[in-house]
Amino acid sequence: MIQIQAALFWAYAVGATFALSAGRQLQVWERINAGEGPRTRSRAANPYLALTALFAAVLMVPTGLFLLWQNPSWSTMHVADGHEGVWAGFVLFYAGGLPVAAILGFLVAQSLVLVGAGYWAYLQCVGGYFLLFGTLIHGWDGRGHERFLSPGAEDFADWPRDSVVNHVLDFLTSGTFLALLLFGAAVIGTMLVTEIGWLMEGWSLPGADEDRAVPRFLAIAIAAAGVHGLPLAGAVFASVLVRLVDGWLGLPLFAVVAGLTLLHGRSPVRWLYGLVGVPARHWRAGLDEAGGQESDGQESDGPGGPESGVTADRPG
Repeated sequence: MIQIQAALFWAYAVGATFALSAGRQLQVWERINAGEGPRTRSRAANPYLALTALFAAVLMVPTGLFLLWQNPSWSTMHVADGHEGVWAGFVLFYAGGLPVAAILGFLVAQSLVLVGAGYWAYLQCVGGYFLLFGTLIHGWDGRGHERFLSPGAEDFADWPRDSVVNHVLDFLTSGTFLALLLFGAAVIGTMLVTEIGWLMEGWSLPGADEDRAVPRFLAIAIAAAGVHGLPLAGAVFASVLVRLVDGWLGLPLFAVVAGLTLLHGRSPVRWLYGLVGVPARHWRAGLDEAGGQESDGQESDGPGGPESGVTADRPG
C-alpha cells in the first residue's frame, strides 16, 4: 500500500520488527528444538516466520497491487504516467519482492537475536524504516514529499505553482488518500497488533520480568518510538542537512551523528532499548546454565543433562 520505490524497505523493516518482537519466543523455539529432528528445526516449521510471510503475501502485496492499478502514477512516484508506462515484469518483481524482503528481514533479525545481538537486530528495523521514510520525505531528487502528496501526475507537475496547503488539501480529499486510509487501518493496524501481541507474549515467558525494567505500557511506547519514531526523525534530519549543506557534506555529517546516536556505548538509544526487555543473551545461555548446574553429578548425555534443561523450558 506504499509507493513502489519504498515498498521493499518497508517489507524488510516489518520482517525485522516482527522477529525482534518475538525474540524471546524464537529463543525458546530454538531451545525446545535443540535435541529434536531436522524436520522440526526446519525454517518452514517456525510459526513466527510463517505468519510474517503470510502478512506480507495477504496484506502488503494485494493492497500495493490495488493502488498500482488504481493510480499507477502515484504508486510509481510519478515515474509512470499510466498503466502503459509500467512494465509487467516490474509488477511481478514487486509482488514477489515484498514477501522475500519481509522474510529476509525476519531471518537477519532472528539470527542476530539468537546469538544475543538483539540491539543489532533492532538496528535492522531502524535502517529499514529510515530508508522507507527517507524515500518518502526526500526521495532521490529532494522531491519525495511532493511526489507522495501529489495524487496525480498533473498535481505533481503543478507543485511549484501552487501552495503547499492546497496540495495537502487536494491529497486529503483524493481517492488515493481514501484507499490509503482504509488499507492502512487493516495493514498497519494488523502490523501493530502483531508486534505488541508478540512483545507481550514474550514478556509472559520465564525471565522476561527481570529484563524488562519499566511497566508494559511504557515499554510498548518506548519500543514504538524507537522503531518508528526515531527513523522518521532521522529521515527528516537527514533531508534538512542535505538541503542546507548539499548531499556531499550532509550525508557524511548525518552518518557521523547517527553513528554516535546509535552505536556509542553510552547512547541514550541503547539505554532505552535495554528497558524494553528484549533478550540480550545467546539462546544457548539457558541451556549452558542448566547443563552446568547438573553436570557435577551426572553425565551430560544422561537423564539430567542438557536435554532436561531443554524440556524444562517447554510451555506447560
